[in-house]
Amino acid sequence: MGLAVLLAGASAVSDARSATIPNWITLPPIIVGPLAYAAALGFEYGLQSLASAFASGIPPYMMFRRQAIGGGDVKLFAALGAVAGFDPFAGVQIQFAAFAIALFVALCGQAWRGRLLSTLASAAAMPLNRVLPLRYQLRVSDDLRTPVRMGGAILLATVACSLPHFARAWSGS
Repeated sequence: MGLAVLLAGASAVSDARSATIPNWITLPPIIVGPLAYAAALGFEYGLQSLASAFASGIPPYMMFRRQAIGGGDVKLFAALGAVAGFDPFAGVQIQFAAFAIALFVALCGQAWRGRLLSTLASAAAMPLNRVLPLRYQLRVSDDLRTPVRMGGAILLATVACSLPHFARAWSGS
């Protein structure tokens, strides 16, 4: 998990500086993580790391296909899943925590700009518009497409999800 925190930290710095998460940060852990687990702990752990990378990368990839998230974020989630492969759900936990943190940051940003209520109303209108006739459909604000950089949220989520692992390692259990 320490490596996962370092990986997320480097990605957060890069995302904050250039709004990109480069391949040289994310691709090596996706490839080396399962191989290292297989070499150090056995083939089963290598497969578990690979499965964790897929489980952590597929939902963000589906969001990427709908242009709701960047490709660097997808690769970072997969890399975190591969690195934290000893716990098959650690990458997924990091992913859900990161999305919750990013949602909170986005809502705080909308509140700061005075657009929170219109954003929430637009979010509520979207599913209604799918069933309402065209003439009764509600207006949806462009505020729903406000970009949020995920690097910092992923770092905070990785640290938060790593704390129980660090506490167990520190206590020796």
